[in-house]
Amino acid sequence: MENSNIHILTQTPSLANHFIAELRDVKVHGDSLRFRRNLERLGELLAYEISKKLPYTAETLTTPLADTQTMLLAEQPVLATILRAGLPLYNGMLNYFDRAYSTFVGAYRVEEENTELQINMEYLASTNLHDKILILADPMLATGRSLVKSYKGMLRHGEPKQVHVAAAIASPEGVAYVQKEMPEALLWLGALDDHLNERFYIVPGLGDAGDLAFGPKI
Repeated sequence: MENSNIHILTQTPSLANHFIAELRDVKVHGDSLRFRRNLERLGELLAYEISKKLPYTAETLTTPLADTQTMLLAEQPVLATILRAGLPLYNGMLNYFDRAYSTFVGAYRVEEENTELQINMEYLASTNLHDKILILADPMLATGRSLVKSYKGMLRHGEPKQVHVAAAIASPEGVAYVQKEMPEALLWLGALDDHLNERFYIVPGLGDAGDLAFGPKI
């Protein structure tokens, strides 16, 4: 997928391939600590890549021997994620943007037979987003509907000046929906997969990221 607004880690061989391979591998799925750590490490890699597109200012600092100039972030972004599956990816990004403020959303899909996929959003705790750089961390960009609904709910707390979406794995359908509803966003993906199945899961994907990270829900 050729698009200057989409950046995909696995298009270039790197350690990201190893982390994503373990996230997908059913032989590793019984180790929830390993699964969470791999999502966290992907969050760190994605944060590093996003940091290359953020504004910097020249600063002078003093070492024991002399003053020296360096380039430092002009401002910290706001990190946002959807509970619960997004927490490990968010934690990895927070490791790098360690002075960032945060926004949390409680949104979930409602799967009922013979109906379209519905998204419920019941919780939103947001910092001020006006004129801020916003990074939304969502491990599985499947339909994109929960992410878009969460983002639009956040906008009542201010209009960001930059929007970045970070996902471990995405579907073409989810990417297309986000690009249609959030054309201002830059997308940062670990991998772009083949398609969504009839239950709106990414194929080949990895399964349910929330269940694999934190245990099955009832």
